Amino acid sequence: VQLQASGGGLVQAGGSLRLSCRDSRRTSSNNGMGWFRQTPGKERVLVAGINWRGDSTYYTDSVKGRFTISRNNAQNTLYLQMNDLRPEDTAVYYCATARSATWSTATTSYNYWGQGTLVTVSS
Repeated sequence: VQLQASGGGLVQAGGSLRLSCRDSRRTSSNNGMGWFRQTPGKERVLVAGINWRGDSTYYTDSVKGRFTISRNNAQNTLYLQMNDLRPEDTAVYYCATARSATWSTATTSYNYWGQGTLVTVSS
């Protein structure tokens, strides 16, 4: 498995979690990366994206001001800091490596995916 996601769990509304995604093959440092989430019966949606240098980011409207995406290329790790969590943030979260140097909202623009980590926010 190239991308290993971790950090999910059960948290109360208003709480925080930090997701991590480690690239064991060290091939993502020149690529954009993203965090997607998916709930049963729905499409996988980009929550946050970041370019290869970490100086350009994207957030879907519902998480702006609450989530922060970052990366440490020296440690081949992608992060998603999630604050003020809400029940509607409950989903399986996936990290992914883009084919290009920046993020994309299209799942087809990503060629490597982590296994997913479940985030459950209770009300």
